Amino acid sequence: MQAKSIFRRLLISAFLLGSVAPVHAKEKFKVCADPLNPPYSTKNKDGFENKIAELFAKKLGQKVEYTWFPQRIGFIRNTLNAPVNEKEVDSKEFKCDVVMNVPAGSDMALTTEPYYQSTYVLLIAKGRGFDNIKSAQQLAELPVERQDAAKIAMFDRGPGTAWLQKHGMLEMSIPYQSMSGDEDNNVAMEIDRDLKAKKINMVIVWGPIAGYIVSHGPKNGYTVIPMHSEPGIPFEFAMAMGVRNGDKERQQLLNKLIAENKKEIQRIIESYHIPLTEIKKTAKPKDDD
Repeated sequence: MQAKSIFRRLLISAFLLGSVAPVHAKEKFKVCADPLNPPYSTKNKDGFENKIAELFAKKLGQKVEYTWFPQRIGFIRNTLNAPVNEKEVDSKEFKCDVVMNVPAGSDMALTTEPYYQSTYVLLIAKGRGFDNIKSAQQLAELPVERQDAAKIAMFDRGPGTAWLQKHGMLEMSIPYQSMSGDEDNNVAMEIDRDLKAKKINMVIVWGPIAGYIVSHGPKNGYTVIPMHSEPGIPFEFAMAMGVRNGDKERQQLLNKLIAENKKEIQRIIESYHIPLTEIKKTAKPKDDD
């Protein structure tokens, strides 16, 4: 009887260990990431992508290894789909295996189930004459001279620009590029700097970037107004993780980790002041500004 009891305990222990450290435990958790892209990822590993990557690696008994590359045009080609040895034909070893943040259903990679959904927001600096605005519609209904004084940032593409065009506010908006090419600042850092310098007073911006600006600004320094989707102008988007097309085993592994760690993932994302909405299928975002 004692031998059977010991054997039973060993089986249970093996099962529990297997649930934490699967077959891939000796591998590295190889992440493709931008070294200067807060709040997503940074070389200091203080972005929310970094934190979630660390969480997953710990669950798998692995260590995180990064391939750093600016997340602009050619990012997937130069990271996820790039072989370690570029001269080796039909190489099976790649520089990295996971992109931590891609639009759900993107055709650039095989995507996991969404692990968060956010929305664009109208972010207004307080104390500059626009504290009475409580909705985007109120901004659209302001007299032209007041709209001009709003000094609202406009990106070169995205739903925010479509909304401004629809409401006749393009001409009085201040243009920004969604991919600035600045080696020292990404979009979030640039908007944060210009809001503080009063070059702009407000911006329609993607939720994670709004979260970065709020967390780096003065306490209660901004009014944050979620944008609501309109016909032809969606503002809410679900985000997932991406692996190479055809890498279904890794996709399934990540889906399992996402399902098992929902609360911890949500806690991490909320700690970055990112507005979250209920995950549902939506259109793909056109950019990440």
